[in-house]
Amino acid sequence: MPRATIPGGELENISKCYIVVPVRRGALKIELNNLPDITDSKSASYNDEPVIGRSFPLKTFSHSENRTISMQLHFFVVKQTDVVTNLFYLRLLESAVYPREDASSGAPFVPPPVCRIKCGLLLADSELCVVLKSYSVKFPTDVAWDSFNFTPYKFDVDTTWEVVYRSEALPGQERIFESGR
Repeated sequence: MPRATIPGGELENISKCYIVVPVRRGALKIELNNLPDITDSKSASYNDEPVIGRSFPLKTFSHSENRTISMQLHFFVVKQTDVVTNLFYLRLLESAVYPREDASSGAPFVPPPVCRIKCGLLLADSELCVVLKSYSVKFPTDVAWDSFNFTPYKFDVDTTWEVVYRSEALPGQERIFESGR
């Protein structure tokens, strides 16, 4: 059975809970050592179709809205190297909402990267492809902080992701029920 900490009190990374952010040099992985707070939502849109002589309109399916996953990520400093790691992870997350620079394509910028997330079997059986729509971080002043770079020893990052699919891989009810993808 996995443990939350290793001897000495350090937090153990959760092997199946991570975020992968593509960067120019490949992809970097944010390995989470605690479970994030997750909200997963999706909705369907229906139109009302009036029918003469009927007291209520018929409902016709129009389209599905985006699947949105909100994650509040918690970052803690347990050992001194966590200060640098937490700042690195924060900068990596922040970079995922900015356009990428790509001199090879001739365009000054290309869209932000498509990331991948996984958190056990909560969201899907395998990784989900997502785009980061927004992030928000607040640096609390009621916790200890590093005197060199002012990083709090605990801070949270609120993120909002939207799941993206290739056109040929759009999900239907059966696939979502079977695998979450």
